[in-house]
Amino acid sequence: MAKVKLYDDLPKLPEKTEEEKAQARQILDELYQHYPNPHCELTHRNAFELLCATILSAQCTDVRVNKVTPDLFEAYPTPELMAEAPIEELEELVRSTGFYRNKAKALKTSSTIIVENYDGDVPSTMDQLLELYGVARKTANVVLGNAFNINVGVVVDTHVRRFANRYGLTEEEKNTNKIERDLMALFPRESWTDLSHLIIHHGRNACKARISEPPDHPLCKKYGTHCECQEMREK
Repeated sequence: MAKVKLYDDLPKLPEKTEEEKAQARQILDELYQHYPNPHCELTHRNAFELLCATILSAQCTDVRVNKVTPDLFEAYPTPELMAEAPIEELEELVRSTGFYRNKAKALKTSSTIIVENYDGDVPSTMDQLLELYGVARKTANVVLGNAFNINVGVVVDTHVRRFANRYGLTEEEKNTNKIERDLMALFPRESWTDLSHLIIHHGRNACKARISEPPDHPLCKKYGTHCECQEMREK
């Protein structure tokens, strides 16, 4: 049985003022008010299923992944079975998620590592998860936060990156590692897993990538100081 380690060592975080932290807490509180049930939208029953689903979600919607995983997990429900699966069958099962050859290889190779190195249990530390094939920090954060309730970092996807820039929470436009560290420095650690879900909900609801008119949402109006929607309102 893999030993659960509560926290890995954190990267060095940037300095933030108490005023900046207080505003971040206000944003967090209001996100909770508008989206009271933050949750992972990838359907899963255990850490292994979440790991596989998150690997498949790269460059693919959660809706599409959730259509693919029932057949995948019915055929190969454990790391042991996934490790022994013919690669051609895995490729066919995940084909519709895109980049299916790389994803099938990641599923099979990571399952093999889990079986050989961790007795068939998905590891529960950042360093161990990063040893798996096709797993980067974003995927590891998803698994740690949602399967093990361990807050080691913040998942930074396109919604979170866009939100962080528009709300003035970071000065970094593209580097997700730097954006993540800014968010970690601003928000309470116990909120890190929920934070990404909250922002994703808001991104899909109001703070969309392309806006032809300013969103009619109190959060955007109050905190979207660096967003083009403010210029639209002024006009």
